[in-house]
Amino acid sequence: MPRIRAAICTAFGEPLEIEDLDLRAPGPGEIEVEIEAVAICHSDIHYAEGGFRSRLPAVLGHEAAGRVTAHGPGVTGPEIGTRVVVTLVRFCGACPTCLSGSPTICRDFDRAPTPLSRPDGEPVWNEMETGAFAERVVVAASQCVAVSDDLPADRAALLGCGVVTGVGAVVNAGKLRPGEDVVVIGAGGVGLNAIQGARIAGARRIVAVDMSEAKLDDARAFGATDGVLATETAPWKRAAKILGRQADLVVVTVGSTQAYDAAPRYLGWGGRLVMVGMPHAGATASYEPLRTAFTGQSLIGSKMGDTVIGRDIPWMADLYLQGRLELDALISRRWSLDEINSVIADTAAGGARRNVVLMR
Repeated sequence: MPRIRAAICTAFGEPLEIEDLDLRAPGPGEIEVEIEAVAICHSDIHYAEGGFRSRLPAVLGHEAAGRVTAHGPGVTGPEIGTRVVVTLVRFCGACPTCLSGSPTICRDFDRAPTPLSRPDGEPVWNEMETGAFAERVVVAASQCVAVSDDLPADRAALLGCGVVTGVGAVVNAGKLRPGEDVVVIGAGGVGLNAIQGARIAGARRIVAVDMSEAKLDDARAFGATDGVLATETAPWKRAAKILGRQADLVVVTVGSTQAYDAAPRYLGWGGRLVMVGMPHAGATASYEPLRTAFTGQSLIGSKMGDTVIGRDIPWMADLYLQGRLELDALISRRWSLDEINSVIADTAAGGARRNVVLMR
């Protein structure tokens, strides 16, 4: 049983601790992956804060890339040595949601016992069935997608969550049609990718809404045609003036109930509101049902951009290699595992596009 270094959340709201853990061998349907890079997602931060009513102690991290080092019984691929994107999307492939093309909300996948434990045998949970703030992981083979070595590991890691969530929210969940107008609320890591998704899918105009002028500048660099400060009085009126009408598609990428309260105001007749950002458990927002019903609008929940990882990750990786999807500029800074608490604090401060921890 290999011993690995990992960053562990032992108490909500407290710094993570680097410990040596035991990692069991992969079981049926599982693979072992040596992690090369893992990005920091705001969901990891919410988890560490206690926002998701989760179990401890736990290893966080779910947006990663690495190389396959071992197969469990019955696994034939990806081949050992292959670079893979590691995701939290664990699915059975046979339940009604999987068969209808929605593996991100699989009903029936088998939750395997955690592969992690302390040297004294105490179990340590692998957060979101991944636990990638670690040198190695054991995950279901269904959670991994092979990518070319031409895709560097730090860029590949971004495809594990933030990129597929943002692009997928527009293309898969929002079903954007060429010529439609889009408002993206939040210009952080996921929001910038929603903007890229809207650009790639042929939106007429893309309006970014954020609290920060610097973030709006980022949004324009990634394809937004316009920016609106959320701190303005009635920013939805400003967006409608820019568009000449209200939006066909609104995507909320921040976990803010205030953003969700405001979001329907940007939406036009027959419009779709895609709900991506995740506030803490128990937080609530409000909207006017009469207006939603009368104008034929839709409120759409979207987990991981409704991604089918075996279809969408290779597509997005190829877009990057063609120069049509920006990944290089998404990375604000690269860090080491020993700097895990500094990188989390930097991400929580809101200035980073995406921070990435390099394992070696």
